[in-house]
Amino acid sequence: MQQSITRQFRRDWLGTVAIAQRILLELWRRKVSLVCWTVFPASILIVNGLILTERGRLSTGVAFAQSVPPCLVGTALFFSCLGGSIATIVAEREQRTLKQLLISPLRGMAYFLGIFLAYGAIGVGQTLLVYAIAAFTGSEFKGSLSLSVLIIGLSMMAYVGTGFCIGAKLARRTEDVNALIAALGVPLLLLSGAFIPINFFPEALRNIARYNPIYHMIEALAAASVEGFKITEVAPHLWFLVGFTGLMVLTGWVAYRQMLNSERRS
Repeated sequence: MQQSITRQFRRDWLGTVAIAQRILLELWRRKVSLVCWTVFPASILIVNGLILTERGRLSTGVAFAQSVPPCLVGTALFFSCLGGSIATIVAEREQRTLKQLLISPLRGMAYFLGIFLAYGAIGVGQTLLVYAIAAFTGSEFKGSLSLSVLIIGLSMMAYVGTGFCIGAKLARRTEDVNALIAALGVPLLLLSGAFIPINFFPEALRNIARYNPIYHMIEALAAASVEGFKITEVAPHLWFLVGFTGLMVLTGWVAYRQMLNSERRS
């Protein structure tokens, strides 16, 4: 019994890695998405850092350090992990790849986790890039490394889970992807403080922002990156993020299973 479980786990893991490798290889061959996901966070970080340096009268290192949370979890991971996962699911449906999945020995769980793994790898690359640029400008991060890694990981999972929900339920064609991201995502980004600091918002918008998961991602990472941070400052944002991530992953799995059943009947 134990050997059978071990063999099944090994097959699922190999299938997960194979799916992730296939997605990453396709992105590498096209290169356009990878280049954009590299240039975009770098440019946003540089622009925000320079604005804070000039208008906020901060040192370059401090300005870039403050720009990392909104740049990374607010915008970079949003477009790669959310937008990328939606695009992948829609492309798989259009290319009828899911039909092949249904008649292959690969289990649905392995495919689901493979997409998580692929875009998690891209998110890790973006994270390293953003922090490397910030460190090059003299930024120092004296907060909790483990807590920051946890927040970034939860943000990736939340975005990919949301991508499964949108890709499986709302997007039917490739051209739907940009429209859905613009309609659903851009308002959330604007209300999160990713582009405009939340302190500039009127009171009514600040109250609305407290229900925005991206706002909690940014605030949690910003608080965890400061030396001597208080756990009471991070906890409300972190618990909101944990609950939202769990909900999105579960909902994404349900939407994915329903999509497979729909493909099986069609």
